[in-house]
Amino acid sequence: MNFSTFKKKLSPKSGISGSRLVIIGNGISGVTAARHVRKNSDIPITIISDEGPYFFSRTALMYVYMGHMKFHHTKPYENSFWKKNRIELCKGRVKTINDQENCIVLQSDETIYYSSLIIACGSKPNKFGWPGQDLEGVSGMYHFQDLQKLEELSNRINTAVIVGGGLIGVELAEMLHSRGIHVHYLVRESSFWNRILPKEESEMITKHIVDHGINLKLGIELKAIEGDKEQRVKEVYTSAGEYIKCEYVGLTCGVSPNINFLRNSNSNLNLGRGILVNRYLETNLPNIYAIGDCAQQNKPIGKRPPIEAVWYTGRMMGEAVAQTLTGNPTPYNPGPWFNSAKFFDIEYQTYGWVSANNDSANEEHIYWEHPKKSISLRLAYNPETEIFLGAVNMGIRLKHEVFNEWLSSPTSIYYVVEHLIETNFDPEFYPNYLKIAKKQFLESEQLQTNE
Repeated sequence: MNFSTFKKKLSPKSGISGSRLVIIGNGISGVTAARHVRKNSDIPITIISDEGPYFFSRTALMYVYMGHMKFHHTKPYENSFWKKNRIELCKGRVKTINDQENCIVLQSDETIYYSSLIIACGSKPNKFGWPGQDLEGVSGMYHFQDLQKLEELSNRINTAVIVGGGLIGVELAEMLHSRGIHVHYLVRESSFWNRILPKEESEMITKHIVDHGINLKLGIELKAIEGDKEQRVKEVYTSAGEYIKCEYVGLTCGVSPNINFLRNSNSNLNLGRGILVNRYLETNLPNIYAIGDCAQQNKPIGKRPPIEAVWYTGRMMGEAVAQTLTGNPTPYNPGPWFNSAKFFDIEYQTYGWVSANNDSANEEHIYWEHPKKSISLRLAYNPETEIFLGAVNMGIRLKHEVFNEWLSSPTSIYYVVEHLIETNFDPEFYPNYLKIAKKQFLESEQLQTNE
C-alpha cells in the first residue's frame, strides 16, 4: 500500500483535475465515508445506488409501515444537503468493475471512472433454494423496495408466514400484526434466538412474542412455497407436514454480503463470503476499499465475526476509511462489542461477550430477573481472574459509555456490581431496578464463593 498515492489524490482541498472518489452504495457506510471525505477534501464524490436517490435510516422502515412516521422522516439530511456538499448522487445498478481501467460499468452501460473506489453495497436477504421462493408475495425486509412491495400487497393479505428467527423477522411480525394480519412465525430453534440469548432471556422473548398474538411455531422449517395459477403465494409446506394457507411469505433467514455482481464480473478482487479487506479496509487491489456489511476482515478482530452486518460498525468503517483516504491512515478499530434491538415492547442491549450456553470454565454468570415484568440483567465474568466480560439486559436501558469504559480495560466484576447504578440511562423510568439487582448480585452464591 502506497499511502503517498492516496494523499496526492485526495489531499485536503486539493481539487485535483481528473480525480474522483466513487462509492457504490448509499447506506450508512457509504454516506458516512462521503461526508467525512468531504470535510477534508474537495475531490469530486459520486455515490451510486439502485435502491433510491437519498440516504435513509433503514431501521426506521418498520415505523413507516406501522404509521408512526412518514418516509421523508427517515432521511437524516435535506435533499439540498447533497448539492450543497458537492456529492453527486447516481441512481443505477453496477454491472461490473474494471480495475485495469479504473472504472465501473452500470447496467445501463454508462461508464464511470474513479481514482479511488469504495464498495459499500451492503447485504441481501438469504434464500436457500426453496421451491416457490420467487413467487409474487415473497420478499425479505431489508431494502426500500421490500417496504414498497409489502405496502402494495398489504390490502390483500389476511395471513402471512415469516421464516427465520432473527431480528428482522420479529420486526416484520410486529409490522404485519399492526395491520391486523394473522402471522405464523416459523423458527427452527426450540426457543427464540437461543443461539444468541441465554436460556432465561430466550424464553422471556419467546413468551413475549406469543403474548402479542403471533403464532410462533418452534422447531419448524420451511420446505416449500406453493403458488396459484397467477404465480402468487397460496400456501407454504413445513417440515411438520403442515400446509399453511397465506398470501405473503417473509424470508428473514439472515443476510449475506451483496456481492454477486462481483462474482460475475471481470474484477480481480479477492472474495470470501464478502470482499476481503485488511484492518485499513483495503482490498487486494490498489485504490479499492470495502466497508460495511459487504466487507470481510482477512483476520477477525478479537471475538468479532469477520463480517459485521451492524449499523454502528458500518458507520465506524466509513469514518476510518475517510481518514485514510484524506492522508491520515486509520485502521478500523471498533472497540468492545455492543448491540441493541427491540422485541415488540422489550428493549435489548448487550455489551462485551456473553455466551448463550455459559458452558465455558472461563465464564460465569450472575442473573437477576424482575418477578412480574419482562426486565432482566445478566453479567458475565471470568471466575479465575474476576474480570468483567459482558452484560445482557432486557427491558431496561443502560448507558453504553459506562460499559464501554469497563470493557476497554480489565475491570473487576465486584467493581461493576458496586457501581451498577452508574449505568442507569434514565432513573425516571427505571428508578429501582438496578438497586434491586445490585443487592441480589452481592448476595449471590457465585460472588460470595469467589470472595
